[in-house]
This record gives sequence, structure tokens and C-alpha cells, in this order.
Amino acid sequence: MGPWRCLLLLSLLATALRAQQQQFMEYMERRLTLLEERISQWHDQSSRYSTELRDFKNQVLGMLETAEKEREAMRSEAESAAVRVDRLEREVDYLETQNPAPPCVEVDETLMEKQVATAKQRKNEKYTKLTDCSDTIASIRAMKILKRFGSTSGLWTKDAAGNSEKIYVFDGTANDTVYVFPRMREFTLFSATRKAARIKLPYPWVGTGHLVYDGHLYYIRQQGPFQVIKFNLANKTVVDSSVFPAEEQIPVFGLSPFTYIEVAADEEGLWAIYATKEDEKNICLAKLDPTSLDIEQMWDTPCPRENAEGAFVVCGALHVVYNTPLPSRSRVQCVFDVSGTLAPEDASLVYFPKRYGSHSGMKYSPRERQIYAWDDGYQIIYRMEMKKKLEV
Repeated sequence: MGPWRCLLLLSLLATALRAQQQQFMEYMERRLTLLEERISQWHDQSSRYSTELRDFKNQVLGMLETAEKEREAMRSEAESAAVRVDRLEREVDYLETQNPAPPCVEVDETLMEKQVATAKQRKNEKYTKLTDCSDTIASIRAMKILKRFGSTSGLWTKDAAGNSEKIYVFDGTANDTVYVFPRMREFTLFSATRKAARIKLPYPWVGTGHLVYDGHLYYIRQQGPFQVIKFNLANKTVVDSSVFPAEEQIPVFGLSPFTYIEVAADEEGLWAIYATKEDEKNICLAKLDPTSLDIEQMWDTPCPRENAEGAFVVCGALHVVYNTPLPSRSRVQCVFDVSGTLAPEDASLVYFPKRYGSHSGMKYSPRERQIYAWDDGYQIIYRMEMKKKLEV
């Protein structure tokens, strides 16, 4: 092959290589341009997604803030509603106290006359004690103020015979709803009555002379003559009722004109403390049969009604508590022992600590040897120091 042919071949090869290189460069430029376009699209999409995510985050934060404000508003409304409900309950309790349900049970006049005649035959007979209890009060050992609850007048107590720890609260002097707290702790800690169970009685009570004894509530109802109602607290039914066999009754305590009969309990059983126009100056005492509500015996005591604010029985001896029309310091100033072991003039003069007003309810617990008292809306416990009657 001649030289000129070699030069021609090299020239052709160079031309072909330049053409291929140009095509390759154009191909790479197209690929790079396409890649740049895709990168630009990805950048645009990423920016859009970031913006949308930021907007969504701001929207969620706003919703959470709104929800928190609504939650706080609902909590405030719930607290306000609870306050209104509590106030409404107190108003309803007050209205129920001021407007008791009307009685609807008729009294058997013949039965009442027979009971009065039988009771008079047993009046002032000698009493035979059922137990060997011979204690009397030496002094008030301690006073504990639990709380302030309800009206200025009322009664609170435990079961005087059973082992139950339930607290029974009778708010006011004319009502038909009993509040029951499971233990002393619940009664002390909680102020609202919604924490307590409620027992609706079939007839309203009068006064503060009620008694819880061996699972039953004994309370006084007035429809013409006074009736003693025996109410089963477990099944919430009236077990028995009896017209109290005393004529022309008057308030038993001069300083507590709302109480006509005080039902009391001690180591000997059930008692009724009352007064009549026949002997309007002094207080009378009767022994009750807790099963039949019959009067077993009756006594005229030397204890005057004037300035008396309450009374209770300890070991068969009536203890009458006195005060002054302008409340001062209460004191046990008259004691009447049905067994004759302790003469009234030999009894110790026992003073109660100075308090707020005067007692509207006083219940002796023979099991605990203490008194549950209601003083101007305050619930108080008096723990007593006892001694034998023969040591007085």
C-alpha cells in the first residue's frame, strides 16, 4: 500500500472518530439535561412536601391548643356544676326539713286508752334491774369536736346495741331523710351529703329524740297523739308502731321545745323520757320493751323541766342536762336512779366543757361509754369517766 493510501485511510478514520465523539457528547448532554430536569422536579416536590408538612404540623398544634382550652373550660364547668349540685342538695335538704311529708296513718283511740290505763297501773312501781351495772358519771374526761354539719338542731349517733360502725345523722327537728355514713372517717372527712347513703322514712320525725338500737330506728311521729315508730334499717320497713301512753304531753326539755319524747338506751335497754301537763314542772321516765314497744314501768322524777336541754340514761339512772336561756356551760344537775341505789341529792354535779351554744341532741352509747352530742350544728363526742354509785 502506498503512502498516499495510508494518509487517506487515517483521514477517513479521524473523520469517523470525530463524528462518533460528537454523537457521544450530544448523547451525554441530553442525558445530563434530563437528569437536571428530574433533579429540579424532585427539589420542587420536596419543597412542596416540606411546606405541606409544616402547614399540617401548625394545624395539629392549633387543634391541640384548642382542645386543651376546651378541656380546661369543661373542667371549670364540671367544678362549677359540682358546686351548684352541692348547693342544690343543701337547698333541697333545707326544703325537706321545712316541709315534711304529711302523715297518713290513723290512730286507734281504743288501743291508746287501753295503753294509757295499763301504764298508769305500773306507775312508780319498784324496778328490778336486768344487769349488775352500777356505774354513774364521775366527770367528762375528754371532748372531741368532729365537724360542723347541717342545721343548728339535730342528732347524730351510732347503733347503741350493735357492733356497727355506721354513723346515722338526723338533720333538723322535722324531716324524713336519714344520712348514713359507713364509718366515722367518712363522716369526718367529707362535708357533702352525697357521700352518705340516704334512707327515706315513711313518716317524718318530730324533735331530736330518735334512737338507733339493734338494727332498728326508734323515732317519734306526731299525728294527734305521739307515736313511737320502730323502723328496720336493713329492709327499710316499719316493724311496729305504738301510741305513747301519756296524755296531754308537753315538750320534755324547757330549752328544747321541739322534743316531746326522748328515746334513750343504756345497759338495761330502752327508755322514754317525756313530760305531761299533769306534772308539767318535772320530767317523767318510762321503761320500754324494744320488741313490742309496750311500756313496762313509769316514774315521776324530781328533775325539773325548766332550763333542761337534754337527758340520757346510764345504768338505770336518768341524767338530766341543764343550761341557761342564754347558753352557757351545760351540767348534769339532776340524777334519778330507778333502782334507788343513788339518791338525787347524792349525785355528783358534772359540768360539760364550754362550747358554742346548747345541746339539741345527746345520745349515750353504753358500748363505748361516751355521748354523741349536737351543739349548734357542731357534732361533738364526750368521753366520760365512770365510778360506782356506792362511791359517790
